[in-house]
Amino acid sequence: MEILRALPDTFIPIFVAVDIFAILPVFLSMTVEMPARKKKAIIRDSVITAFVVALGFLALGEAIFRVLGITVEDFKVAGGLVLLVFAVREIVRQDKARRPVGATGAVPLGVPLIVGPAVLTTILVLVDHYGAAPTVVSLVLNMLIVWLSLNCAEKVTKFLGKNGIIAVSKVMALLLAAIAVMMIRLGMEGILKGA
Repeated sequence: MEILRALPDTFIPIFVAVDIFAILPVFLSMTVEMPARKKKAIIRDSVITAFVVALGFLALGEAIFRVLGITVEDFKVAGGLVLLVFAVREIVRQDKARRPVGATGAVPLGVPLIVGPAVLTTILVLVDHYGAAPTVVSLVLNMLIVWLSLNCAEKVTKFLGKNGIIAVSKVMALLLAAIAVMMIRLGMEGILKGA
């Protein structure tokens, strides 16, 4: 029951951090002349890679903190600043057609496009706030959405249009900026309480 209660609070930040609407045009440009079977293999590899990297980071993140002497509050502030930079870059970016050279499903689609620093930072902060179970469930749901979206990439792009995709991506970036500011605020509050 607690997992269901926390699900919206963990699902939405991961969904915003993944930003599937920014990934779709990149995926389409990477796979424009590929046969359907190869596209499906790239989608499968990218989603599996993204999920495994996210789970690995979730499992080892706390241990890395202990070794380096970093507190969760430090990570919230640093992660919030990184997310803010990513969000601002996405908001002001003009060129959305980034064509990666020598692309495969694992790199750059799986990491860092699907699961990059923004998603990894968000996951660690969510685990600290809500626990591992709702965060992992939200991660699985988001990976399913990514898988479905990439399989229907051409239909989604035709439905929204190029400008629609860009507009939705900018809104996601704005939401990511708001989440980043919240993370910085929570981190600073935690640091000030501990002082």
